[in-house]
Amino acid sequence: MTPAERLKGLETFVAVADAGSFTAAADRLNLTNSAVGKAIARLEGRLKRPLFDRTTRKLEMTDAGNVFYKVCVRVLDELEAAERLLAHDHIAPSGRLRVDMPATFGRMHAVRSLLAFAEQYPQVQPHVSFTDRFVDPVEDGLDVVVRIGGSDTWPAALCYQHLGDEELVFCASPAYVARHGAPTTLDALLGHDAILYGRADGSTSPWLIKDGALPLARQHVNGRIILGQAEAEVTAVEMGLGIAQLATWLVEQQLRDGSLVKILPELATSGLPLYLVWQRSRQHAPKVTALIAHFAQTLTIRPAAADAADTGASNAASKAASEAAGALAPQPVAPA
Repeated sequence: MTPAERLKGLETFVAVADAGSFTAAADRLNLTNSAVGKAIARLEGRLKRPLFDRTTRKLEMTDAGNVFYKVCVRVLDELEAAERLLAHDHIAPSGRLRVDMPATFGRMHAVRSLLAFAEQYPQVQPHVSFTDRFVDPVEDGLDVVVRIGGSDTWPAALCYQHLGDEELVFCASPAYVARHGAPTTLDALLGHDAILYGRADGSTSPWLIKDGALPLARQHVNGRIILGQAEAEVTAVEMGLGIAQLATWLVEQQLRDGSLVKILPELATSGLPLYLVWQRSRQHAPKVTALIAHFAQTLTIRPAAADAADTGASNAASKAASEAAGALAPQPVAPA
């Protein structure tokens, strides 16, 4: 079989998979339903296995179809990128752009940057997934991946750019400080109620401690509450249930408005790195090149105004703590 013959039917198959029906795919491709059906049938005959499950009311891909779909999308995207690159050196970014980003950081920060990019380049069609699991850009057919955490070494098929590291700070609510006091030493901090991040295997993430010139240490503590979702941790801290070590990008607004206050700010330390990762084979595609440049300029893992806001936030937190302390203190009882 020649390479040209192997490409027959791929575009039709991807169109049917994306549209979820033969009719919608036929409309999109300006073909008849019969032509689309025959193209899929020929492709399935060549592969000697069904790509779609036709026994259900809704058209769904088989396991083989899902595997083949990822390969087809990757092949078609690379062909499109090569054709555009050869057609014009300065062609505007366009076409489908597969991006994956962390669930919480993506929702709170990265997706805004991506949507601004999409607004700037209306011919780009972003397809965005949000996952915290490890993803393989090549295997999953992704153009650009935003990742918090990762290795210092990457496979040869991938390129990456480091955009900075998290800043981790200990936080509590003014109400918690009013009830329990603010710890002034590391030993005192370890005696307070801790809110920890819980992993799927049942373990908890240790606190990272950077005390002066001492090496970074991992401190395992007993948690009063263990939560497997970062925003849930923030909620627990806001409710005054304990102290947590959180990334500043996660609690930027709370630190600014004083609903959370930093505890022992001198113990702030760097956390996980933020990376952009992309396939080396796609790095010259205009849509990929443009998005990487856009993210490098607009995506940061630390709030840009955090340092400037520290003083105001501290004052607001002190005021809130005083008010909370007054509210929690025993009130005089009027004589009967």
